Amino acid sequence: MTGRRGQVGPLLTSPAPRATHRPVQRVVEVARRRPVGAYVELVLAAPDIAERSEPGQFVAFAVGGPTSAHLLRRSIAIAGAGDGEVTVVVAPHGPGSTWLAALQAGDTVDVVGPLGRPYPMPADGTPALLVGGGYGAAALVGLAARLRAAGSPVTAICGAASADRLSSVEELGELAEVVVTTDDGSAGRQGWVTDAMAGVLGRVGVVYACGPMGMLRAVAEGATAAGLPSYVAVEESMACGVGVCMTCVLPVVGEDGRTRFSRSCTEGPVFGGDRVRFADVGALPWDVVGADAMGVVAP
Repeated sequence: MTGRRGQVGPLLTSPAPRATHRPVQRVVEVARRRPVGAYVELVLAAPDIAERSEPGQFVAFAVGGPTSAHLLRRSIAIAGAGDGEVTVVVAPHGPGSTWLAALQAGDTVDVVGPLGRPYPMPADGTPALLVGGGYGAAALVGLAARLRAAGSPVTAICGAASADRLSSVEELGELAEVVVTTDDGSAGRQGWVTDAMAGVLGRVGVVYACGPMGMLRAVAEGATAAGLPSYVAVEESMACGVGVCMTCVLPVVGEDGRTRFSRSCTEGPVFGGDRVRFADVGALPWDVVGADAMGVVAP
């Protein structure tokens, strides 16, 4: 044990690698649009972004149009990139994402990308487990393809509250052995993704995940308890996407064993699962670097 709250076992994972290419800003056309259950899939004609993208990265959209009062961008994980196109899956929720999901083929939108650090690749041939929650599964499709190309057997677990909240099951099914779970039993097994993980961890060498923070914590702790490295793409609000506004900071343990607030949009969104102090997200831990200068004292 490390003795740090919210962690299980020793530190196993290294920081995610830096992106290979710098992001670009482009006004791009929506090439195709289709509803996918509770979500909307948008395919963008964005060759400059597509050729730079790596699995785990995201793009940031200007929303509302040129006369909108929505000043902050909306960050969405890249679900696929190739042949000059970038695919994203949008979950309509607030005004920005609802506006984005309403775009039609032929509309244009201002987008910056690719942003953030990608998933690290294991040694060629390493069996991998991919765990996606809701539309977070879309971010794992490109990773599954890259792992398969490197000779890795891939198992994917896709979970959601209900069948209409699942995403990218068919796409992952073309690349991996897929297990589906839903909270209400409306598709696949009834239960959580962690229920399905138990039968898989013994035959993989690395775990990747994308989805809600509670799920990421459970997946990371399960992987660490099994002695496996894990990498998670966190879902934090990324208002600027470029590390300026500091709204997406998380307490993350560095290679020196000390905790610092890391920006999800630049140091992430991919982090080693056992480095994120999930229990302290949204709080100011007493032992974070700089806490003493802010008057925080040890309990």
